[in-house]
Amino acid sequence: MIDTSFLKDLGIQDINSGAAIGGNWLSTSGETISSQSPVDGKEIAKVQLSGKSEYDQVIQAASEAFKEWRLKPAPQRGEIVRQIGNALREKKDPLGRLVSYEMGKSLQEGLGEVQEMIDICDFAVGLSRQLYGLTIHSERPSHRMYEQWHPLGVVGIISAFNFPVAVWSWNSMIAWVCGDTCVWKPSEKVPLSAIACQKIVQEVFDKNNVPGGICGLVIGDVEIGKMMASDTRVPLVSATGSIRMGKSVGAEVGKRLGKSILELGGNNAIIITENADLDVAIPGAVFGAVGTAGQRCTTTRRLIIHESLYDDMKQRLVKAYGQLKIGNPLDENNHVGPLIDTQAVDIYEDAIKQVLDEGGKAAVEGEVLEGEGYESGCYVKPCIYEMKSHHRMVCEETFAPILYLIKYKDIEEAIVIQNDVPQGLSSAIMTTNLRESEMFLSHAGSDCGIANVNIGTSGAEIGGAFGGEKETGGGRESGSDSWKAYMRRQTNTINYSKELPLAQGIKFDL
Repeated sequence: MIDTSFLKDLGIQDINSGAAIGGNWLSTSGETISSQSPVDGKEIAKVQLSGKSEYDQVIQAASEAFKEWRLKPAPQRGEIVRQIGNALREKKDPLGRLVSYEMGKSLQEGLGEVQEMIDICDFAVGLSRQLYGLTIHSERPSHRMYEQWHPLGVVGIISAFNFPVAVWSWNSMIAWVCGDTCVWKPSEKVPLSAIACQKIVQEVFDKNNVPGGICGLVIGDVEIGKMMASDTRVPLVSATGSIRMGKSVGAEVGKRLGKSILELGGNNAIIITENADLDVAIPGAVFGAVGTAGQRCTTTRRLIIHESLYDDMKQRLVKAYGQLKIGNPLDENNHVGPLIDTQAVDIYEDAIKQVLDEGGKAAVEGEVLEGEGYESGCYVKPCIYEMKSHHRMVCEETFAPILYLIKYKDIEEAIVIQNDVPQGLSSAIMTTNLRESEMFLSHAGSDCGIANVNIGTSGAEIGGAFGGEKETGGGRESGSDSWKAYMRRQTNTINYSKELPLAQGIKFDL
């Protein structure tokens, strides 16, 4: 029996609306869905989805709130985000437990996800005093040039089930200090986590007497996402999810010449060189492959192993996989929880069938788990298959704990194999050789947005911009200078002379 008292702590049991303008929960017109936990298969609560009417109300409120919010000085906006960070600290344990129970990731990962939210609040607070432009020297005498940054307006955020709260916070906290308002369309597979966040944040906004429209929520199906992508009232859409979804959103936003941040699929590899420290490589590879039951965009899906270490590495991996404990993710003794739903289990089984059809050889066989503790039907066994780099399934992303082993002869070949997939999110190399690590990080090395040395592919710190290349979408969220995506750049020239000299020495005499 799982203790669900955290639901009461978050105050979400009495809310079944899927649309909110701040603390105002709207009467919704969409179908009613059930949020069922993949942990035990039980219904947590029912939520009524948003329709077009509620969507329009939320967007209109966000547009109106922007007119006021943009005028508040950025450090004052940062102060409110600081308070949000403190509110999340107070609710870290119940919110982390909800994330774990509703999505199925381990409790440690659920709590870690909330910590990411707290960290991005801290980052955004500092950023609120660092929205810097440039001073530019003009070629004309008695002229001053500079650039400044202005908020865009309404930011639409479409997030995926695997990170029910963190990805929203990466976008919203930075967007808010930049002066934007936000409307969030979370995955309908994890609606309660979004409702909990809406309540936590809105209490802070209410205390500061700012418009509720700054923070909007629309829980809905794919049609709501399409509305957001094509809506000219939403100048920026930040979408996290599958490549197929991202291509659709990107095309719709592009039709109206809007802006988009796309964080899409990953097919991430670790290169294990002949100079690797296997005591570092093994835990990095195993956590990367099985963490969140393989449902991270940064999950390790391919191990590219030097032929001299291949057999030893495989043997160690098989031993490590034999020690994995699979079960209730709220039990901290377990390493692996369930997949999000039975549809994901079907995809896992189908992928394994295709792997075997292509000639893949099982080092650790996959299996759907049954019996006591696995009643939800969502638990699967993490598995390992030996493959060739040209096999079709190696080039595809399956959102499940399936790891492929690939053998290579030299570092140049390994980098080619690493890059020879459509996705380009995260990558890593395990080596104690300086030349190998530098080659991997060079222009001719990894083509991914993230490239690590002697750590795995998963697990990102909020100080660095997060995102990838190729079919991963090219977007960047979270740290570094990613704030610029949430603002518009303006170049200004001031003439403080008594004349009007023209640029490039052009003469125009009247």
